[in-house]
Amino acid sequence: MSSRKSCRSSKKASKNELALVTYDKDIQPIMLAHCTPCHYPEGEKDQLDTYDRVLSRIDDILDRTQRDTSEKGFMPHKLKKPALSQEELAVFFKWMEDGMPEK
Repeated sequence: MSSRKSCRSSKKASKNELALVTYDKDIQPIMLAHCTPCHYPEGEKDQLDTYDRVLSRIDDILDRTQRDTSEKGFMPHKLKKPALSQEELAVFFKWMEDGMPEK
C-alpha cells in the first residue's frame, strides 16, 4: 500500500511540473495578442516580431508591461490592447528561467 502512495505522489508531482516555455509556443502568441500592430511590420514602433528582437528587448518589454497603467511608457500604449495578465507575465519569467529557448 505504501508503494501505491509513492506512485500516486510521483505522478502528481510530474503533472505539476511546468513545461518548458519557448518563444514559438508561448511567448510569440502573447506578443501577437498584445503588441500588434504597433510593434509588428505594419506598425510604426520598434519591431518585436521575431525571437531575436524580443530576446534583445526582454528587459524593456518586462519593465514597460509591469508599470502602472497611468505611468509614462506603459505598454500596451494607451491600452490599445489589454494589459498583460499576471499569468502572462509569469510565462515571460518562466521563459527566462528556462534559458529563453526559441523552439
